[in-house]
Amino acid sequence: MNVNLMRKVDHHLGIPLTFLGTLLLKTMRFFQPCKAVEPKNILFVELSEMGSTIIADPAMKRAKKHFNANLFFVIFSKNKPSLDLLNTIPQDNIFTLCEDNIFTLVRDAIRYLFWCRQKKIDTAIDLELFSRVSALLTGFSGAKNRVGYHNFNGEGLYRGEMLTHRVSYNPHIHIAKNFIALIYALEAKTAEVPFAKTLITDADTKLDQVTFSNAEKQPIQESIQALYPDYQPGKQKLVLINPNASDLLPQRRWPKANFIALMQQILAEHPNTLVLITGAPNEKEEAEALRLNVDHERCINYAGQLKLLEMPILYTLSNLMVTNDSGPGHFSSITPLKTFVLFGPETPALYGSLGNSTPIFAGLACSPCVSAANHRNTPCQEPVCMDAITVETVYKQVEIELKY
Repeated sequence: MNVNLMRKVDHHLGIPLTFLGTLLLKTMRFFQPCKAVEPKNILFVELSEMGSTIIADPAMKRAKKHFNANLFFVIFSKNKPSLDLLNTIPQDNIFTLCEDNIFTLVRDAIRYLFWCRQKKIDTAIDLELFSRVSALLTGFSGAKNRVGYHNFNGEGLYRGEMLTHRVSYNPHIHIAKNFIALIYALEAKTAEVPFAKTLITDADTKLDQVTFSNAEKQPIQESIQALYPDYQPGKQKLVLINPNASDLLPQRRWPKANFIALMQQILAEHPNTLVLITGAPNEKEEAEALRLNVDHERCINYAGQLKLLEMPILYTLSNLMVTNDSGPGHFSSITPLKTFVLFGPETPALYGSLGNSTPIFAGLACSPCVSAANHRNTPCQEPVCMDAITVETVYKQVEIELKY
């Protein structure tokens, strides 16, 4: 299903289903009161964003450490590889939903109900911001503890009352801290309205870093040499350019002409630099068009050359990356790579990378225009906020890094 259809399903089917689901759960609780239990098998529900699995990692690790619990995860099948980057969730504990169409989604949702009971899920944590599909998955997981965001006195965003631990989503702190607030709600000794009344610091959101041996790096270096035979590891600086963003919010894309001009300037003024245009296999054609426009032998179309699990190795070999606000900005946060992330429809205050990252944000009066309140669905078709980020602004940041 495309993104707009998924939003319509979530709205038109999700609202009545969560209403009926709430009535059913309340009826069940009337005859069989539900008491909280010590979390031992904790399920995280996060479906639609690959980058969010990285941002949620500190929260998941806190839950595992504090409760000595087994961790489980449910996610859309296309986003599952992002879970493998940090390997926090065992492979056997991941359930994937096929979102190709409404029929496969319903089929897998039914399978999911049996899977939860087979795995003896006692705690479900909904990481989504007011999604009705995730509310239904959480509510009918069979878990005694059900944690998620509740709108309390706010209007709209209805998704039933299926939670046992209702947490106040705070749009003024980073989403990583909002995720950790869900864990604090579980840890609370007494009920709070709303959860979670505690201070969450930047230290709480620190990500584990990955390292790789020379043997692991060698195949990546050889793949670069296959495309540019003159590449000598350690002698040239590698600059990664990620010009893509997910279909969930295409307004996050910086103009292609700007990427072309930026690459041309980097290559012209830094002769020891090699530029790699990265992307998924289905983005290879678009990357090739950019390479042809740059028209320089040291500009390489590297899209589709690596699997997602291999990308962090490339990041450890590279000097910097310029990317739209998308998955790679978060994937690189588990490495030391200096990353410049271009923001427009969203704000780095909420969704900035947790790694060695610098956000570049024009900060127009209309920006950010997506939030939990509009389900990240902006009416804007002319993202001036991205056009307002000039090539000169980005190059000045990049040049500082390339001088060292």
